[in-house]
Amino acid sequence: MASQCRSLSFSSDDNGQSNFRGKLLTIDSKLGSQDVEALKFLCRDCISHKELEKASSASDIFDHLLAEEQLSEEDSFFLAELLYLIKQKSLLRLLNQTKEQVESLLPTRGRVSLFRKLLYELSESISSDNLKNMIFLQRDSIPKIQMEKPNKTLTSLSFLAYLERQGQIDEDNLKLLEDLCRRVVPNLVRKIEKYKREKENHGKPELSPHEYIHEAFIPHPSYQINSMKENADWRKNGRTCFEQKGSRQDQPSKSNASSRRSDNGIPSLKSLLYPRVHPLMTLRAQETGVYRMNRKHRGHCVVVNNHTFTSMDDRPGTDKDAEHLKHVFEWLGFSVCVYDNVTKGRLDEVLQEYKSHPGHADGDCFVFCVLSHGEYGAVYSSDEILVPIQEITSHFTAQKCPSLAHKPKLFFIQACQGEEIQPPVYIEADAVNPEHVAPSLQKSIPNEADFLLGLATVPGYKALRHMVDGSWYIQSLCHHLKSLVPRNEDILSILTVVNRDVSQKADSKGKWKQMPQPAFTLRKKLVFPVPPVKFSPQVAFQSSP
Repeated sequence: MASQCRSLSFSSDDNGQSNFRGKLLTIDSKLGSQDVEALKFLCRDCISHKELEKASSASDIFDHLLAEEQLSEEDSFFLAELLYLIKQKSLLRLLNQTKEQVESLLPTRGRVSLFRKLLYELSESISSDNLKNMIFLQRDSIPKIQMEKPNKTLTSLSFLAYLERQGQIDEDNLKLLEDLCRRVVPNLVRKIEKYKREKENHGKPELSPHEYIHEAFIPHPSYQINSMKENADWRKNGRTCFEQKGSRQDQPSKSNASSRRSDNGIPSLKSLLYPRVHPLMTLRAQETGVYRMNRKHRGHCVVVNNHTFTSMDDRPGTDKDAEHLKHVFEWLGFSVCVYDNVTKGRLDEVLQEYKSHPGHADGDCFVFCVLSHGEYGAVYSSDEILVPIQEITSHFTAQKCPSLAHKPKLFFIQACQGEEIQPPVYIEADAVNPEHVAPSLQKSIPNEADFLLGLATVPGYKALRHMVDGSWYIQSLCHHLKSLVPRNEDILSILTVVNRDVSQKADSKGKWKQMPQPAFTLRKKLVFPVPPVKFSPQVAFQSSP
């Protein structure tokens, strides 16, 4: 069994690196000692206190960021963000950036935490007299603070950093700071209150309804698959699936292949995703934010690519899907591993490996793709053992994989979910049982939050694959990730376009059609940062006009 692992990397020639360092040196020469102190404070979450103590200039900080691959010529946005925050906007031109460009990208690419920005903003409004009064009020509880230190002047930034190091304040505990501000600088209390509101809103300003209209809910265990708004419209008009001449189905040609249906013929999302699912209601735009995408590593992407089986038909075209998935997710910054012809035993090993992978701690996201034959709510291993999708996803709940808690976990399944082939005829959809309306959103986040499951087809029907070009679903997914991520589209918007694209495809006789089915418990928008390099044209994707 072959497996390929390769992470995204960028390189430039020595002259380019030298030129970039020259720009950094120019920036260093334009910054004063207060600017350097501000940079050190804003970098406290990504550079150790010990390293920051050693830094005496901006170039020392730049050197560390370069060594840790947090700054490069190809991706200098973090430095642009820092210069923007310390109000050195005129220096952005040296990074080929403008104030407007930085402002537009901060919501999705910003790395400085809301808490860090609050403290920095407060420090700018604390005068030397204010600082003396604050220290006087705290002299009994933190006697180590001294107004004067050898060769070092105590500043509002160093005072706040001291409180943080001593555990007196943190992002969830600002009582001491709020009390100090209320007694010394009352007008700053409003800034703290604003921070609390924004933190409740996941660190993002409220969105207007026209900015985000996707519906996200987990259905009551009523065996109805949750989908986006456009999918709900499709159910009203009828479901469609299709096949193209020269295509094959990801349904094994095995007479005794067992079907896995629920009582009404449709597997539940509950059975596909998790052992336990908490009902959720529609999330309004005001209640959603954007997932953080600025950690050290974008995350890991696993691709299980089953081409050959013990007795089932081969899956020609699947290698094209695997190749495109690998190429696109590497471009997005993921470390991608492709596993070919995976037996059940090997799949268990892979799941165990990634359930406890240390890289998740510094990652933003996790992606798991399966390309195989399938049945209702399950996929086949290469040795033809039926594996429930729930068994795969359950390895990555917050309880079993704490390092992925509160982070988006995406699963894309290219496999049949039944034996039916849908003709392009509209059929009246089943009505939603009024007794099974989802209750209100619970305040506590369930262990099973932050999942997205992308199925190539609705449950009960076949998924179709071209024997040369690959499957329509995976090809469309890759194509639209490539074209829409640079436009800052979120993943649900992209999957809506994928639905439309796949639904418009048909064979030459118009005999069969197909409709993908996404389901999710995402609590926020998922927007992948725009990669610092353009997508390589070496892989051409297929999409309908």
